[in-house]
Amino acid sequence: MDKKTMTGRAAMSSTLLAALMALAAPTALAAPTALAEQAGQTGQAIPAASGSALGVANGARLQLRWELQRKPAGAQLPQGGTPARFILANGDRQPLPGSGWSLYFTGIDRMPAGAQSGGLVLEQVAGGLFRLRPGPDFKGLAPGQTLEFAYRHNDSVFMPSRSPGAPYLVYDATPDAGVSLQYTVATLTEPAQRGKVGSPHSAVSPEDTYWRNAGADLLPASSVPPVLPTPLLLQPGASRLALAGRPNISAPAALANEAALARSLFPAALAASGGPPLRLTVGAVEGHASSEAYRLTISAAGGIDIVGNSAAGVAHGVQTLRDLMPLPGAAAPALPELTIVDAPRFGYRGFMLDVARNFHGKETVFKWLDLMARFKLNKFHFHLTDDEGWRIEIAGLPELTTIGAVRGHSAKPGVRLQPAYGSGPDPRDASGSGYYTRADYKEIVRYAAARHIEVTPEIEMPGHARAAVQAMESRYRRLKSAGSGDAARYLLNDLDDRSEYVSAQLFNDNVINPGLESSYTFVEHVVRELAALHREAGAPMKTIHMGGDELANGAWEKSPASLAMMRKHGLETSADLWDYFYDRVDAIVRKHGMVTSGWEELAARKTTLDGASKLIPNPRFTRNGFIAYVWNDTLGAEDLAYRLANAGYDIVLTPVTRMYFDMAHNANPEEHGVNWGAYVELDTVYDFDPLDIMKDAPEAARAGKDRLTEYGKRRVRGIQANLFSETARDPARLDYLVMPRMAALAERAWADAPGWAATADPAKAAALHRSAWSGFVNALGQRVLPRLDLEGAGLAYRIAPPGLVLYNGRVLANHVLPGMTLRYTSDGSDPTPASSPVTGPIAERGTIRVAAFDRKGRSGPVASIESR
Repeated sequence: MDKKTMTGRAAMSSTLLAALMALAAPTALAAPTALAEQAGQTGQAIPAASGSALGVANGARLQLRWELQRKPAGAQLPQGGTPARFILANGDRQPLPGSGWSLYFTGIDRMPAGAQSGGLVLEQVAGGLFRLRPGPDFKGLAPGQTLEFAYRHNDSVFMPSRSPGAPYLVYDATPDAGVSLQYTVATLTEPAQRGKVGSPHSAVSPEDTYWRNAGADLLPASSVPPVLPTPLLLQPGASRLALAGRPNISAPAALANEAALARSLFPAALAASGGPPLRLTVGAVEGHASSEAYRLTISAAGGIDIVGNSAAGVAHGVQTLRDLMPLPGAAAPALPELTIVDAPRFGYRGFMLDVARNFHGKETVFKWLDLMARFKLNKFHFHLTDDEGWRIEIAGLPELTTIGAVRGHSAKPGVRLQPAYGSGPDPRDASGSGYYTRADYKEIVRYAAARHIEVTPEIEMPGHARAAVQAMESRYRRLKSAGSGDAARYLLNDLDDRSEYVSAQLFNDNVINPGLESSYTFVEHVVRELAALHREAGAPMKTIHMGGDELANGAWEKSPASLAMMRKHGLETSADLWDYFYDRVDAIVRKHGMVTSGWEELAARKTTLDGASKLIPNPRFTRNGFIAYVWNDTLGAEDLAYRLANAGYDIVLTPVTRMYFDMAHNANPEEHGVNWGAYVELDTVYDFDPLDIMKDAPEAARAGKDRLTEYGKRRVRGIQANLFSETARDPARLDYLVMPRMAALAERAWADAPGWAATADPAKAAALHRSAWSGFVNALGQRVLPRLDLEGAGLAYRIAPPGLVLYNGRVLANHVLPGMTLRYTSDGSDPTPASSPVTGPIAERGTIRVAAFDRKGRSGPVASIESR
């Protein structure tokens, strides 16, 4: 559910899209509205096209470079886009001919159509798949020659994640063979954002970072908060409990998982016996009704007691015990005497992982479930399907995975999905292709349940459904050609639909049609199968997320099937048809004993105000018990979540400006992620006030915006962070984008409302915030992240660049996480784990370069400043 419409990309007219599609030559990937019979090749690799047999250049020996063009000295920043260029070099002994080939690549943003320069033509194939092909003026590229193709990118591009990806060459003579090129994305020393001042896209200098980091103090180890997220009550004792050996754990059989977790906290280096008693019990936690409440007591005389209102509460207490354990390798391990009584602020504390745009295997999912449990998060929103992939095996519908879970090049339609998000031509690409078997999925559900995490699968509809639409059309054509009378049983698109629309991801064919009875047959089948998988896993679903995201304007409007359905039921507009569709979807979900969840559009009605589009609470579904996940807090919609809650909808807050972890931390080009909605630093997440979204906004911006009523506050179930995976092709990139922001999510979701958020006096609020923020970042830098390092978690979390400032002839350095080790050089070289540590002001002269290092010697980006 990424909202790239906010950048204006969905404003591309249907006329322009039609023109782009008309440019495609016969070798381009075909649109799914003309899907042919399934070729049965979905699991096969595409043949290699060396080019030598054709007497033309081998694509593997072509070098392609892409770069944003440097801003000329003294020139103003370009308006309406960003100048960019491809540079193609022929490193083969054969020429690249003047015709008969196409160079494909994937992108996130719109690209200009038509001839630009160099005799080449730029075209959109479909969605984010583009291609360069030779125009009539292209004369070929001889061995050793280089060609530049310049164009103006339609949108402002600052982040490397917005660059084109995975280029490959296809010759017309071998249309099924795609060969990846040698490809580089250039890094500019003077990127466009460094020319911006006072903009959200302004570059962040080391000096900017220093002053931002200065909002926290370095605390002595004795003052670092011992537990994150912050517990409700912590009463310290006077002594310590020595760990002379591993504890003697007593727990009932119902707490076997919790006992195993507790046992794993104590290092094998401890003696096998002689440790303190550790008792786990389900019992009443006085004063707290939450099933997740717990009480942890550590006593030098009595050992360790953890009592929870349920097994989940006990598990949370064990995770708190983990936080209190000495860091691995401590010489004389001991625990502090204390009593902690704790319960969560919100019952819903969620994390969403998208595996549709780029696939991630079950071991990666297990890792994040473990981290969720560590931070006391309890809802895993599993984004399993989207335009670019269907990732769950559904019994009886094999095409959903044989076609919908495979991306790669094919000249023949209906074989597999097209490349996207850098997946390239090979259907064996591990990020573009893949799915969870039924056994895999049940294993994930059980793994989560053992950690008291509820898995909520998401099946995107009616938009964002291209993978399912293509798979089911391929099924239809295969069965129809075989003479089956039941071929259209699960068909999702009206083959006579002439509606004109462009989705947020630039598709015009990604919508499930509500005018077809087969669409509801499909929904019924998928919901039934998923519900069965959860029952078989021993963790029945309470809710299923049924999408609702970003239906493009114009969809259904020229569909004979939809128009017939509207006439049959007396529906006047496509908005009425939307209501009809979700009435039926909700009935299916309720039939299987569940509640319907979905994105905010599920609970909203699209209308206009003063000629502008506006979402208002939809009165039709307030009594259906829908749970609306509200992402949109962008300009003009800051109060949408509160309007929905005040109208009677249960909501989960997942605001893009605070809780989208696919957003880059800032606008610097070395950062990863996207930036269509916001930039999200660690403190951006930490400072989120769920019950006052506009707390930091100027008074003028707050005017006219709804606030939560007391009734509305009771409808706020909790908060969730989302990680859409367009730019996350490998586990390390997930690590970088999610951690340590997940810790800030947990603090906001579990800990009680912070004092600084409820204090009206600005000076007092600032002092309270500084104290709380200092505690949080010191706990991360001195205890939480070092523990992950020393435990060997293999987590490549983001190590932020240091802040640097020149003051009185000396360089001052700091870090967002006080306690991280900073090392520096003064000769212009990059710091290493052997470089001098920063212990105070740096007096050397020269180019001072500083980097932060974790406990394993891994470093973050280098910050640099001149000291002369």
